[in-house]
Amino acid sequence: MTAADEGISGTSMAKRKEFNRMIDDCRAGKIDLIITKSVSRFARNLVDAISIVRELSQLRPPVAVYFETENIFTLDKDKEVILSILSTMAQEESHIKSDIMNASLSMRFSRGIVLTPVLLGYDHDEEGELVVNEIEAKTVRLIFFMYLYGHTLKEIAEVLTDIGCKTKKGNDVWNEGSIRTILKNERYCGDILTWKTYTIDYISHKKRRNEGDRTQHRWRNHHEPIIRRDDFIAVQHLLENAKYGNKGILPELEIIREGSLKGCISVNPRWCGFKPEDYLDACSGLTENSSDDAQNDVLITADSGDFDFRGFEVARSQFFDTTNKMCITFDSKGIQFSTTCVKKFNNNQYIEMLVHPLKNLIVVRSSNKKVRNAMQWAKMDTSGNIVSRKISGSAFIPTLYELFNWNKEYKYRIRGVKKQKNNVSLMIFDIKDATIFIPQTTPEEQPMEKKNILEEVTPIVPKTGKSIVAFPTAWADTFGNNFYNQTHIAPLKIAEKNCVDAEAVSVGESELDITEPSVVATNIQQLMNDMKQEDLSNGNDSTYNEQQ
Repeated sequence: MTAADEGISGTSMAKRKEFNRMIDDCRAGKIDLIITKSVSRFARNLVDAISIVRELSQLRPPVAVYFETENIFTLDKDKEVILSILSTMAQEESHIKSDIMNASLSMRFSRGIVLTPVLLGYDHDEEGELVVNEIEAKTVRLIFFMYLYGHTLKEIAEVLTDIGCKTKKGNDVWNEGSIRTILKNERYCGDILTWKTYTIDYISHKKRRNEGDRTQHRWRNHHEPIIRRDDFIAVQHLLENAKYGNKGILPELEIIREGSLKGCISVNPRWCGFKPEDYLDACSGLTENSSDDAQNDVLITADSGDFDFRGFEVARSQFFDTTNKMCITFDSKGIQFSTTCVKKFNNNQYIEMLVHPLKNLIVVRSSNKKVRNAMQWAKMDTSGNIVSRKISGSAFIPTLYELFNWNKEYKYRIRGVKKQKNNVSLMIFDIKDATIFIPQTTPEEQPMEKKNILEEVTPIVPKTGKSIVAFPTAWADTFGNNFYNQTHIAPLKIAEKNCVDAEAVSVGESELDITEPSVVATNIQQLMNDMKQEDLSNGNDSTYNEQQ
């Protein structure tokens, strides 16, 4: 018999079907001698070559391998050492060829000589360049527009299957994986990104996503795009945030422009696309030179007989037990409010969280499940009682930690105050008064940078339980705020004015020129109608649901 795996590397046995079939026949007693041109044709992996030859020689009856070029008959004595040397040389030859191939690819990519594999929506011209296939491009546009409009990957796959759209390979059944692959392919906006994946080594041939392991090149406007660049970028943002539960049109940063909460930004719990600079820029543009934020000296008036509280301080509540107090606790994975906070809001299960990045304030107000940025901070336990629920913050917590200049390895707890204005309840937390919980480590375990951070947050209360409790250094010489200044601090003054229920509105300064939702909806309908007509003209009578 003859066994040949054409175009398959000899460094791994995994994909050598014919070779493995031959070895199985040897085990079954169907073959007693294998004749091969050379060691390198048999295997380019030292371990595989030796182990297979040993296994074959131990079969009953034994099976021999004869290498013509090297004149080696494996059943002869003392041939294993020579075979080991020759196998090592064959393996190293593959190693050298692999290095040369990688170097060649790197040079080609740096010069703009890129690979252009078969791709839905494109054909290749005589020179191998990508040119738009208008019929297939309709499918691509439909996929992008539907996802941009808020459809899930599953919904898109079902629609394409119902319509009868074909993949590049001619399949008419779509799945979520194929839709995601198309949505993430930068070639559809006219770009090419080289070396998105790479082979780990020349023996296993396993591929890995390139995360800086290989030099990448992005060639912009390499060919005619099917999708507008800004729409493509918007889709990437949506894909990135889908794991946080975000659905629908690309979110916009929303800020309150009037009233006591002016400058507060609504936190989107399912979107990681907003960065600290986005919060700061939005707030700075609104509150700059505002007389509302002017700090004036406190005027003290007193009647005859009033007690003189000058020199007295109102002790900080953080120095006392926080049990049954209004608190919010941050860690790197989420936030949790105390059950007392929930009770203060009449057991309402949903809230909206606002951040004022310049005043370093967090403001909480009641909300409902239907509000886009609503967070569920409470739940009902098995006894029917409403208790606090931890809010997952994978999407937005890293941004807040960076905004407040916090250490991601620490927990932060802030005491809050409740304010009431015109039947609207607010809960206000001052970031500057955060209590810090630092994991206990021995001096040998603690990195130098942590020691420096620890020094910056002294004084430190003695160790309690699992963490060291630390307070800001500004508190070192005082017990709290001056008595007469206490009622004039920002958290207590924020609800003195009217309009504490103003809605947050879009900042309206997106860097992306995304196709308007109404235009996207029109394009979806038009594309589906066109594709239905083309399907009917081809003699198919497929049915589908028009989803919007």
